[in-house]
Amino acid sequence: MKKIVSLLLLLSIVFSVHAELKLPSVFGNNMMLQQDTEVKIWGWTDKGETITISPSWTQRKYTAKADNSGKWIIKIQTPAASYQTYNLAVSDNRDSITFDNVLIGEVWLCSGQSNMEMPMKGFKNQPVSGGNEAIFKSKNKNIRLITVKRTSSLTPEADFVGEWKEATPESVKEFSATGYYYGRLLNEMLDVPVGLILSSWGGSWIESWMSKDMLSDFNEVKLPKTEEDVKEKNRTPTTLFNGMINPIAGYTIKGCIWYQGESNYDRAAQYPKLFQRMVSEWRNLWGQGEFPFYYCQIAPYDNPAEQHGHFNAAFLREAQYKSAQMIPNSGMVVLMDIGEEKCIHPRDKKTGGDRLAMMALAKTYGMTGYAYESPTFKEMTVEDGKAILSFENAPMWLTSFGKELKQFEVAGEDKVFYPAKAEIKRSKVEVSSDKVSAPVAVRYAFKDFVMGDLFSTEGLPLSSFRTDDWNE
Repeated sequence: MKKIVSLLLLLSIVFSVHAELKLPSVFGNNMMLQQDTEVKIWGWTDKGETITISPSWTQRKYTAKADNSGKWIIKIQTPAASYQTYNLAVSDNRDSITFDNVLIGEVWLCSGQSNMEMPMKGFKNQPVSGGNEAIFKSKNKNIRLITVKRTSSLTPEADFVGEWKEATPESVKEFSATGYYYGRLLNEMLDVPVGLILSSWGGSWIESWMSKDMLSDFNEVKLPKTEEDVKEKNRTPTTLFNGMINPIAGYTIKGCIWYQGESNYDRAAQYPKLFQRMVSEWRNLWGQGEFPFYYCQIAPYDNPAEQHGHFNAAFLREAQYKSAQMIPNSGMVVLMDIGEEKCIHPRDKKTGGDRLAMMALAKTYGMTGYAYESPTFKEMTVEDGKAILSFENAPMWLTSFGKELKQFEVAGEDKVFYPAKAEIKRSKVEVSSDKVSAPVAVRYAFKDFVMGDLFSTEGLPLSSFRTDDWNE
C-alpha cells in the first residue's frame, strides 16, 4: 500500500512540473506601449502551450502556441495614445499574469555611454545644471521610465534586471538627464504619454554595443571567446549588446536617441562604418524598418595627452558628422557651445535633450516653423587672398552674437595653420591671415576643447569642420 501511495505521489509531482509562464522585464506594471501599431509581446512557457493575451482596450483576444523551446511571440494592435490607463492579461492553461497601469504613447530607446547614462542627480562632484529643480518638479504619471541594469555577457541574454516606473522625483533623479529632458519635451509638445528605455554604460566603446555578426566584417576588431578576454566589461566587443540590447530587441519603439563616441576618439576613421553597421543591424533586429535614430555629437573637452595620447577629438566629431550622411533617417545635434574644458560630462544636459527632441518633433512628428538643424559647411573658394566659406541650412544667415570669431585657422600649401581673422558676410564667412597669402585650407574649432562661436541666427551652433583631408 505504501508503495502505491509513494508511486502516486511521485506521479503527481512529475505531472505537476511545468514551465512557469514568464515574460521579460521589459513587460511589466507601469509599462508604456507604442501607440497605434502592432506591438510584439513575447515570453516563455511549456512547449506547445497556448498563450492568450487580453488587452483591456479591446474585446479581442490574441493567441499563439509556444514553440519547442517554450518561446512564444504575439503581436497585438494598440490604440491611439491617450492618458487612459489599461491592463494587459497574459495566460496559458495553468498560469496568468496581469500587468496594471499600462499606458499607450510614444516609446523611445536611449543608449550610449556616460553622457547618456549621467543621471539627473549628476555624478559625484559633477552636477547637472538645474537638475535638482527639475527633479523636484518631475512628478508626471504620463512619463514612464525603465533602466536596463549594467550587464556584460559573452553570450546573448534573454532578460535583464529593471522595471517600469512612473516619473517621480525618486525615479527621475536616477534616470538619464539627456533622456529625461528629451522625453519631457516630447510629452509637453505632443500631449501624449512618453516612455523611455535607458540602456547605457559609461566609458563604453561602440563595438561593445554590437553583436558578433555585426562585427564579422571588421577584421581589426578582436572578439572575446572566454572571460579572460574581457579586460574591461564596457570596452569589450559584443558584451553590452549581449547583456543590455539583446534582451530588449524587438520591444516596439518609435525610435532611438544615442550619445556616445568619447571612448572611440582614438579610432575616428573607423567610427562611421561601425556606427552605420550598428544602426542598420539594430533596425534589422527590431524589425520595424528604418526607425528614427538621432544622436548627440560629442561636446568639446580637454583630452590631456599624458593620459590619453596625442589624439584630437575633433576627428571623432567629424566622423559623427559623416555618419549622419551615411545613416538614413538619422540626425545629429551639435553641442559645440556647452563643452567643458576639464570635464568630459557637460553640466548642461537640458540643451542636448531639448535639441534632440526638437529634431524628433520636426523630422518624426512633422512640427514646423522653427529651426532644428545646425548649418553645415558647403564649400570654399579663394578670392584676393581670402577663403570664402559657404554654408547650407542657413536661411537666416549666420551670427556670432556680436562677438569676435576666434576659432578659425587657415593654412597655405605648407599645411601650417595660423589663427585667422573671420568675418560673417550674410550666410558666408570670409577667413584670412597676413601669414597666409594663398589660402589652401581652413579649419573651424578643430581642437579637443573649444567654445564654438559661430551659430545660425536661430542659435544653433555649427559643428567643428575642416576643408582639408590632411592627417595632421
